[in-house]
Amino acid sequence: MSSYILAIDQGTTSLRAIIFDGKLSPVSSDQSEFTQHFPASGMVEHDADEIWHSVIATCRNALSKAKIEPCGYWDN
Repeated sequence: MSSYILAIDQGTTSLRAIIFDGKLSPVSSDQSEFTQHFPASGMVEHDADEIWHSVIATCRNALSKAKIEPCGYWDN
């Protein structure tokens, strides 16, 4: 079985999941944007539930693109 690293890059406007192989070469990636809420001038808020769901979906998409079956609990 091969070993991989799944890295999550959480930014202000989007999230990216990148999968690296054992030699640290990128294998696949996926990216998704999420909504920004502006309650007042100079302020920005995010919905934590929306971010969490984007983490799960983006990681699943990156794994699918790489044709990697995840191990562990993914029924969320």
